[in-house]
This record gives sequence, structure tokens and C-alpha cells, in this order.
Amino acid sequence: SVSLNDKDHTLDAVEKIKYLNNSPDTLFFIWFHLWPNAYKNDRTAFSDQLLDNGRTDFYFSNNEQRGYINRLNFHVNGTVVRTEDHPQHQDIIKIVLNTPLVPGGSCEIETPFHVKLPYNSSRGGHKGNSYQITQWYPKPAVYDRKGWHPIPYLNQGEFYSEFGNYRVQITVPEKYVVAATGIESKPDQTHYNQLFTTIYQQNNAHDFAWFADKRF
Repeated sequence: SVSLNDKDHTLDAVEKIKYLNNSPDTLFFIWFHLWPNAYKNDRTAFSDQLLDNGRTDFYFSNNEQRGYINRLNFHVNGTVVRTEDHPQHQDIIKIVLNTPLVPGGSCEIETPFHVKLPYNSSRGGHKGNSYQITQWYPKPAVYDRKGWHPIPYLNQGEFYSEFGNYRVQITVPEKYVVAATGIESKPDQTHYNQLFTTIYQQNNAHDFAWFADKRF
């Protein structure tokens, strides 16, 4: 579930994941992408790639134009877990499982998170009060026969990500129109305290993105 603050250009959210280990290996940790941190400063893979390609707009942007994700507090099966920063990339983190995840097993992962949306200089963010919410939530990296694939956010290139079933509750100030991945569950639409809440669902999807604008 996620709420948009259109004054501060921020998101406040809670994520709950049922993670399935479909591999033949026991997992002792899970790498997570924190891709909003690609916009945190000029020392990210995203910033370096833009400079390599001759773009300097992000490198010389100010703090107001940048973004990040924070206020994370990962729990697995209801118990807090230890996290470790990636040695190179600010937009990747490792959660260390208290109990190893055996082949065919599953676990429940939950965390709150807060995102400051950047000015849109790549795939997502905002331009004024037009919002393009992409690569916005903590997302597990892929584990396949070659091992883990923790990949930093890049402007040029595609994402190697897991598929999942999504149910996302979105709350925005009234008068915004939301466009999102999947099918809108209209019976769940509610209006309260000048806020509008709706739910979108999609199974077997590579990612979940949503947009919000009063002019749609």
C-alpha cells in the first residue's frame, strides 16, 4: 500500500512479499534492489553512466531534484533481520535470513519505506505535480542457476527481474487520476478526508508502475 504526498513529492508505503524459493539451493540471504537510491547523489552507477554518455544534467542537479528511499525496517516471518550494504552500489542491499530458506520453501518479507521522488530525468519521478512512479519499491534480485544478479539502476539498459503477483493499494489526493499496471478493483475505491484510494491487481507481471496526474 502506498500514499502520495503531492506537496513534498514523496511516497509513504508498506510492502509485504511472499517470497518463493524455486531453486534447488538453500538461500541464506536475499539481495534487494533499492532503485530510488540511484538518484541519491552523483556517486551512483546511474549518475556515472549518464556522464559516460555525455549527459551532465543529473550530475549538476540540486538536492531538491534528487531522490532516495529510506525508513526501511525489514522483517522476515515477523522477526527483524540484519541488513548489509552492497560494497559498491547504494541502490542494493542484502537482507540476511535468520532461518535459511530451503528449496521449495517460502517466507513472508515486510518493510515500510519512504521515497522522495526525483525530478524525472530517467524513467520515473515527477515533473511538477505529474507523477511517474516506476522502480519505486524494494524488489528482490533474481537468483538463477548462475547465482544472484544484484544489478544497479541504469538509464541505458533493461532490468532482469523476478515475476510476481501484485495487489497494490494506491492513495492520492482527490482530483488526481491514477493509471497503473493491471486491473482496477473498482468496488474498493474509497474517498476519505480529501484522499482517493483505489486498488490494482495483476498476476505474473515483471514489475508494477503507476502514474498520477490531475489532467488525465
